[in-house]
Amino acid sequence: MNRNDCIALDAQDPLRALRDQFELPPGIVYLDGNSLGVLPKAAMARLRTVVEDEWGRELIKSWNTAGWITLPQRVGDKIGRLVGAGPGELVVADSTSVNLFKVLSAALAIARAGSPARLRIVSERSNFPTDLYIADGLARERGAELVLVDADDLAATVDERTAVLMLTQVNYRTGRLHDMQAVTRRAHEAGALVVWDLAHSAGALPVDLTGARADFAVGCGYKYLNGGPGAPAFVWVHPRHADRFRQPLSGWMGHAAPFEFSSDYRPAAGIARYLCGTPPVLSLAALECGVDTVLAASIEALREKSIALTARFIDLVETRCAGHGLSLVTPRDAQRRGSQVCFARAEGGYAIVQALIARGVIGDFRAPDILRFGFTPLYTRFVDVWDAVEHLVQVLQSGEWKAARFNQRAAVT
Repeated sequence: MNRNDCIALDAQDPLRALRDQFELPPGIVYLDGNSLGVLPKAAMARLRTVVEDEWGRELIKSWNTAGWITLPQRVGDKIGRLVGAGPGELVVADSTSVNLFKVLSAALAIARAGSPARLRIVSERSNFPTDLYIADGLARERGAELVLVDADDLAATVDERTAVLMLTQVNYRTGRLHDMQAVTRRAHEAGALVVWDLAHSAGALPVDLTGARADFAVGCGYKYLNGGPGAPAFVWVHPRHADRFRQPLSGWMGHAAPFEFSSDYRPAAGIARYLCGTPPVLSLAALECGVDTVLAASIEALREKSIALTARFIDLVETRCAGHGLSLVTPRDAQRRGSQVCFARAEGGYAIVQALIARGVIGDFRAPDILRFGFTPLYTRFVDVWDAVEHLVQVLQSGEWKAARFNQRAAVT
């Protein structure tokens, strides 16, 4: 394969026109949509309307006239179409960490009500740190225990002592994809509930929460959903659990009748009780535009292209960068990986990524040794794959990554 072959693949790509939805800087190969999605062009116009017309002219009337008050449900229903949730089952609110606290609290309470001996929250040792921090804090508060194991040991660890299994469907460090249906079934057989974090899967690959009979799920809006930096997150609870527990952050938007201004809290029915504070209207408006960019394609078509992009990237890196100390961390089997590829290198991983960024190839680094590259099929091209690897070859062969400026750690890596 050469660069012209990649150009030919792009010309035949049925999703190629979707790239025009985005404001991509010229000369940039962007392989970091798994950290922050690219700006949708529609978001700029939408935010201008919200600021100038709805806020600027209509002022507080826009809560009713522009439908601000229903944004968490409206955007939630759109995200629900991407993750196998039914209408009215998913809402947008708060951050992933806050939503995880809500659902993990609910799951722990439900599990322990059925069996007080269930005192364990089980998770993958390499799960995203904020998930582990939230789980550890909650376990300490509730007299439970957080148990961390390697991914291959999860099935054997979940037993009659387990209240909740908490996993991120696609591991942020390795790109390893858990089989949601199989894992959920195994946990249920042991009598445990499952909380899924969809941060690296929603909008990137087919997810079927309902079909998997999952219990709870959370996810963020600023990665593959293209909602913008700090975009609000989402929360889903299976209808069989939605009314079983009063989540601990009982804010006024989760009240059955928030504008009664009652001093007594009555939780709303269903998923609405998982709302808390006032909806962030500007962020929700931008997120809705981002979700619309994903809904412009079928998730199956996005997944097919993702597999093709990641497979070619792996092949090119291993062929053209052989002998430079890169080892594949992401599963080679396409059915076991998400939409990212990670390589480990014992020396200079951070600096190599910084040298690539200086050349206009944007990926990211995850300590201690992971070079991480995300592939968003909506706007990533096959020629981007070729060009990224070409720059990587040059960075490694020239040794330019050893320059002092590339080894000075920034606050965000």
